[in-house]
Amino acid sequence: MYTYDALQTADHGQLRQLHRTYIPFSVLIDTKYEEEAPPPAPELYTALTGLGHELHFTEYVRTRMPLPDQAQALRLADGVPLLHAIRVTLTASDRPLALEEFHLPGDELELSFRL
Repeated sequence: MYTYDALQTADHGQLRQLHRTYIPFSVLIDTKYEEEAPPPAPELYTALTGLGHELHFTEYVRTRMPLPDQAQALRLADGVPLLHAIRVTLTASDRPLALEEFHLPGDELELSFRL
């Protein structure tokens, strides 16, 4: 399993997000990514499409209290929950291609979904 971790920041470090990507090695076999690292998301989606995959997504969203290292990395005050989102990238036949985890401070977030 190829794994990529990133601490992403915006607004001069005020907004922070932990992002982890998992890609099964079986997805990378017989591609140029056997020799070089696949790009991080969102460029990963373009790369997977370029490999001939039709992409579909399933997302899971929940809140929970952070682990100590997550609270420190995200500079969370005591008692601030995390928003934990998981995005699974699948082929048309539901074969998993990648999984992304997002951990964000839960005290100032608003989710919006188009129905």
